[in-house]
Amino acid sequence: MGKCQNSVVVAAPIEKVWAAIRDFHDLAWAPNVVQKVDKVGSKTGDQPGAKRVLNGAFHETLLGVDEFEKTIRYSIDDGPGAVAKDAIKNYVGTVHLFPVTSDNSTFVEWASQYDSADSGAVGELCNPVYQALLKDLAAHFG
Repeated sequence: MGKCQNSVVVAAPIEKVWAAIRDFHDLAWAPNVVQKVDKVGSKTGDQPGAKRVLNGAFHETLLGVDEFEKTIRYSIDDGPGAVAKDAIKNYVGTVHLFPVTSDNSTFVEWASQYDSADSGAVGELCNPVYQALLKDLAAHFG
């Protein structure tokens, strides 16, 4: 099983960060990474089973939103190269927020686990994307 793990501290309270990211269909906070989000189907961005296509390439399904734990879980169902449906199985990504009580900021962890014959290739594709998403998230809050 392969794994990716990235994190950032965002200079904003957890409630504000959660409000920005909790909608699976709204990635307006990541303008340098996500140019296009196509909503697939009728489910809203907080309903398990909601589907989206990011930048015409990454087909993803929302697995769950936990308001109490401030966690989003999703799968990548198909995508380019190392995350194509024939190259990867059981891809589950998790975005988890934690309050940093000393300064009222938010620790954000973006992690994933998956089965792949080439875990290194998946990491080479996904880690830079997650790092760029987290950079945009932090910049969104200044």
